[in-house]
Amino acid sequence: MHPYRTHSCSALRAGDAGTTARLSGWVHSKRDHGGLLFIDLRDETGMTQIVIPAGSDVMATAEPVRVESVITVTGNVVERAEGTRNPDLATGDIEVQAKEFVVQSHAAVLPLQVAGQEHYSDELRLRYRYIDLRREKVHANIRLRCAVIASMRKRMTALDFVELQTPILTASSPEGARDFLVPSRNHPGKFYALPQAPQQFKQLAMVAGFDRYFQIAPCFRDEASRADRSPGEFYQLDFEMAFATQDEIFAVMEEVMSGLFTEFGNGRTVSTAPFERIPYARAMQVYGSDKPDLRNPLLITDVTEDFAGSGFGLFARIAADGGEIRAIPAPGAGDKPRSFFDKLNAWARENGAGGLGYITFNAEGGQGPIAKNLEAERAEAIRTKLGLKAGDAVFFAAGKGHDVAKFSGLVRTRIAEELDLIEKNAFRFCWITDFPMYELNEETGLVDFSHNPFSMPQGGLDALNTKDPLDILAYQYDIVCNGIELSSGAVRNHLPEVMVRAFEIAGYPESEVEARFGGMLNAFRYGAPPHGGSAPGVDRIVMLLADEPNIREVILFPLNQQGEDLMMGAPAPVAPERMKELSLALNLPKPKPVVKKD
Repeated sequence: MHPYRTHSCSALRAGDAGTTARLSGWVHSKRDHGGLLFIDLRDETGMTQIVIPAGSDVMATAEPVRVESVITVTGNVVERAEGTRNPDLATGDIEVQAKEFVVQSHAAVLPLQVAGQEHYSDELRLRYRYIDLRREKVHANIRLRCAVIASMRKRMTALDFVELQTPILTASSPEGARDFLVPSRNHPGKFYALPQAPQQFKQLAMVAGFDRYFQIAPCFRDEASRADRSPGEFYQLDFEMAFATQDEIFAVMEEVMSGLFTEFGNGRTVSTAPFERIPYARAMQVYGSDKPDLRNPLLITDVTEDFAGSGFGLFARIAADGGEIRAIPAPGAGDKPRSFFDKLNAWARENGAGGLGYITFNAEGGQGPIAKNLEAERAEAIRTKLGLKAGDAVFFAAGKGHDVAKFSGLVRTRIAEELDLIEKNAFRFCWITDFPMYELNEETGLVDFSHNPFSMPQGGLDALNTKDPLDILAYQYDIVCNGIELSSGAVRNHLPEVMVRAFEIAGYPESEVEARFGGMLNAFRYGAPPHGGSAPGVDRIVMLLADEPNIREVILFPLNQQGEDLMMGAPAPVAPERMKELSLALNLPKPKPVVKKD
């Protein structure tokens, strides 16, 4: 007999009654019924009930064992008596009467319980993540992640992609976030960078003649945490294709994404290919976001002209000053009580707006504070433009540029949530296309790349030389699902002269481009095929499939929001001799003075 197990804890059934089995696992729970000891024994596959009768030779060993201790039990498999069977358990028709009981490892008093549904703080869960991972839901999330990655590999291989591994120690590259730097002991004063993405290497693989590349790639970015973004590191399904059009890249992604979400979506509806394509400018206009949630049926409408020169002075002045007024429909909200509108008004103030104006409609026309000062024909024009009827309402966002676009998008989401309009049990995909090649950096006021710097500008070198940089579009695209950006991608810039000019516009002289990207530039000078690709985030895909609100729930050992590993104690100070070996000295910021209050 195997020293630890003849069966897993989910394997035994009524047909095994009368046999001897050996099981190993964790003590999930213990129950003492008048000298009769019951133990629920758990392994990764499931649970089996162990019975130790009063007076049993193994009682003395079993009785003091704490929950989560690791044990091995050998005993007879017997059917449970009628009335004691557990239909919620795969092994609920049997139990094992213990004859041998070996404690493999004693558990100390637990900082958090594995059994039950008690909620614990994130700090406690991350500090003892190895215990947290034993809990059913989070353990299932990691198993789901494993299955999703296996399916990704299978699907990409079936599409003739070859899996390659790109370097982890590389050179710093402007990819939109800060690098993690690694000092070089053998080259004092010089640093490697952990890759924000395998961007240059996968493009070089195309130059090297690999037609279709992919990998499950680790990426490292020194950026803040969000619910859908893990600080420090993440994984993506990175792929690239040579001699491929944007449409062909989309087709690959759609086949893989629709297949994955159908396979692991538990019956939820999945968008069918081809996914809807929405130019960036339209996305910002109609959805107020470049990550629109298409489960939300509400569309934003520009009603600036309906308020220009109107009797509603605030919006008329905004329109005259070059601002916009955007309308968000609220079907059925016209019959809501005043408290509904007051709550939304307070929410708008919490989000930095002055308030949230609205008009309600009944059989007599527009009603409410705005309608009192707005000409009736203008209110009716707005109602007609938005396709509203009596009993509906409309909310307004006013302002300039990106601010009004972003706020109108927040209003669109909030209204749909309040009115329960968001489609249930569905994964709705879309492509956001035609991103601007450049944008103004908010901190410096200078022209900067708005997306991937290695993208091909629409119009090529001629556009770079003749157009206002802020008017140039790029062959860049995102794939979005349920308001979550899963991937950015692009048709790449494979021409050295176009690449040099593109970086020059963003403030990088040719000498710096040669110094920082000389490897790729030189490769392009020896014959580079047109190519493009994308890289959907593994963590975000699993987060959506697991229906988890926070990405940490699908990562084996995540960092906290401050980018700390509470379990391993990282980041941590380094011994002075090690710093000397690396030719490094610290120049730490001075601590802020403590201000004493009287």
